[in-house]
Amino acid sequence: MADAIKITKRAVDALKAKGARYTVWDTELAGFGLRVGASGSKSYVLKYRVGGGRAARVRWGVIGQHGALTPDQAREIAQRWASDVAAGGDPAGDRLEKRKSPTVAELLAEYQASHVEAKNKGSTARNVALLINGLILPALGRLKVADVTTADVARFHSANAKTPYQANRARSVLAKAFGLAETWGYRERNSNPCADVEKYPEKARDRFLSPAEFAALGDVLARAEAGERLPFEKAGKVRMVAISQSAIAAVRLMIFTGARAYSEILSLRWEWIDWHAGRANLPDSKTGKKPLMLPPAALEVLRGLDMPQDGRGFVIRGGNYTDPETPLVNLKDPWNAIRMAAGLPDVRPHDLRHSFASVMVAGGASLPLIGALLGHSDVRTTARYAHLATDPLKAAADHVGGVLASHLKGPDGGAEIVPLHRKG
Repeated sequence: MADAIKITKRAVDALKAKGARYTVWDTELAGFGLRVGASGSKSYVLKYRVGGGRAARVRWGVIGQHGALTPDQAREIAQRWASDVAAGGDPAGDRLEKRKSPTVAELLAEYQASHVEAKNKGSTARNVALLINGLILPALGRLKVADVTTADVARFHSANAKTPYQANRARSVLAKAFGLAETWGYRERNSNPCADVEKYPEKARDRFLSPAEFAALGDVLARAEAGERLPFEKAGKVRMVAISQSAIAAVRLMIFTGARAYSEILSLRWEWIDWHAGRANLPDSKTGKKPLMLPPAALEVLRGLDMPQDGRGFVIRGGNYTDPETPLVNLKDPWNAIRMAAGLPDVRPHDLRHSFASVMVAGGASLPLIGALLGHSDVRTTARYAHLATDPLKAAADHVGGVLASHLKGPDGGAEIVPLHRKG
């Protein structure tokens, strides 16, 4: 018959190993006991039946090790578990399932394989992978999915406050992954730990090149095209580098078309170009299938490149430029050298797209037309350029005002505008 004692610190400390595992039961709380191992290790347990009744399955729940827990702490946990069992719960089974639940690293791997790679574009998948491997996994990867709290995500988000845009993108990745964790049964419904973590405020960065800045950029491109090396700084060291003709052509095409750098220009293929219509028929882009209009200046850039005899392959080639199926993948380094030489350290490749739109607005183009040309899927994206339309409006108003003022002065220009006075 099993021993029964009142489980106290003195009583537990007095128990010795007997060469085989045995259990002593508490005289005050049914099912609460202490298991003594063959080596003398001591663990607090609670024995109960799942669902009640003699036919119900017996569960041994290990509460914790003596030393890590005092008898009073273990008894308190056992009492909570017993209350849970009385209400139909299974605390030991819940702990077992939690131990079996995936880690955040495992969840994100499944999220990438079954969702991102299956449903998102390649550029999105690459960006998600960078966020996961560079930011999320080092901070949260080892945690169990079921254990992650809002506080965990909030601390992670705050730790990346110096890069708020990146922190927000990482939070969005986590929010989607934890949403799928609920669908896949790894967490309870409506328990997403990202829900109450507020994003950092984001302001659209609108940087437009002035005519003088375009001139400076054009001068650097021409010099680089002629073979002049440009200073390039990396890791605190400056060296002179040659800019490939592919990179120069990519920058020129971005300027003349307003196209996206990686998903449209660097992925552009010769067989998509309709020379007669003056456009490239892109089968896929950030917003899906779209025509990319090629004005004469862009067509001139294309004619200056080496097109394969079969008219197939990437327009902007990488590597040693000999393989038409090897695209240029790194525009960052050449662009950094070009923009620094042009005195434009704050200009990103995407700002060339903004500048293209600003020139369209100044030319009187409507926002819907600009949105269609740039391939915007959301009118709110194009609306960011609305404030630029005040310049052509003012110019038009000034012109009309000048014409009307001239009319009022008469054909000889001598008529005067006489103020009207009330009779009084």
